Amino acid sequence: MKSRFAPSPTGYLHIGGARTALFAWAYAKQQQGHFVLRIEDTDRARSTQTSVDAILDGMNWLGLDYDEGPFYQTERFARYDEVIQQLLATDKAYYCACSKERLDTLRADLMAKGEKAMYDGCCRHKNLSSGVVRFKNPIAGVVTFADAVKGKISIANQEIDDLIIARTDGTPTYNLTVVVDDHDMAITHVIRGDDHINNTPRQINLYTALNWTLPEFAHLPMILGSDGARLSKRHGAVSVMAYRDAGFLPEALLNYLVRLGWSHGDQEIFSLEEIVSLFDLKDINKAPASFNEEKLLWLNQEYIKNATPEYLIQQLDWHLNHQKITTEQGADLASVVALLQQRSKTLVEMVAGLKMFYQDFDAFDKKLADKQFKDTKPLAVLLEKLSVLDTWQADEIKGCIKQVCNDLEIGFGKVGQPFRLALSGNGNAGNIDAVAELIGKPTTLKRLEKAIQY
Repeated sequence: MKSRFAPSPTGYLHIGGARTALFAWAYAKQQQGHFVLRIEDTDRARSTQTSVDAILDGMNWLGLDYDEGPFYQTERFARYDEVIQQLLATDKAYYCACSKERLDTLRADLMAKGEKAMYDGCCRHKNLSSGVVRFKNPIAGVVTFADAVKGKISIANQEIDDLIIARTDGTPTYNLTVVVDDHDMAITHVIRGDDHINNTPRQINLYTALNWTLPEFAHLPMILGSDGARLSKRHGAVSVMAYRDAGFLPEALLNYLVRLGWSHGDQEIFSLEEIVSLFDLKDINKAPASFNEEKLLWLNQEYIKNATPEYLIQQLDWHLNHQKITTEQGADLASVVALLQQRSKTLVEMVAGLKMFYQDFDAFDKKLADKQFKDTKPLAVLLEKLSVLDTWQADEIKGCIKQVCNDLEIGFGKVGQPFRLALSGNGNAGNIDAVAELIGKPTTLKRLEKAIQY
């Protein structure tokens, strides 16, 4: 068994493509088969190395390892030409010299009559020696195939025109290259988006004309935005790496993607090992899936909560470098991460939270400071008590806060809230005694002094 993921490098690796890659990867792993990565870069006008890199980076970040590839179609032009010449020699293809103007007029006339815009076979029997090359699609009969997701699909050959398989400059087109590649690479299962369903009968006829064995087809339902329209940029981030940049863990995104169109009972959270062991094409839903970023955010928080600090540190590395935050000096990073992971929905939130442990801030949040530092006596008394502490531990710090509350006969909030603001600069400090312990005594006292002088 062998499946493949075959993106076109004309942009980033998007969410829909990543879901397709995941399903093809999971099925190959579940069947103990092989997974192939193929870059379909024959559209040389739109394909870029930047897009190729984005695809490879996305696959690597998600952990979708491939057994073969990446293969590049631009390195296989000689093979495609060989097949095109074979089809011409066996009278299964022909040259067509119809001008763009004639084809535009034909299309407009047919549409004006309410008919399907199809090529009329004008050059089928002219025996031309130049122009585009068209495949001689069978005129009679019906193409029928059993789709692993959609079920039985049939289309009459009279509904399919003679598709172009080579342009005037000799470069092959998608429907030809995908058939040749899938045959040559021994692909047994073609798992792809259902926007390719209309291509499948054309490709089946090419397989038949070349006397090649058909693969099994599985067309995945599309992903919709929350408004029911097809997922696009206007619904938010659709690039896989944009989710990396926004602080999502790859496992959380994979877990979310596998549930977009596939289910196993009521289970929501799956490890990669569980996905591989449980995945089956028969469990893919026929209906479109709806993308819900709140659900993804919930999943991400669950993964962050349950990860080890050491793993989170690995995932934080890109974010820390990106923001030029160094953690070599100061609090133990694993201890900081352990403190923050229960309240961080994303790694971006975690980075924002850990800055106070490694960076001083220039100013306090003015709106909060004007309110919390109106009476600085509680902070002054706290500073006095903390200054004489011999043991700098969370329990001792918490005891000092309680003493201030008792001595001044005030509630915890009157001390805790301004202390939290003094430590963080923005009021987001979580468990303040634990935070103060990790920040350290000198920095804590320095920030208290700064708050008192506000």
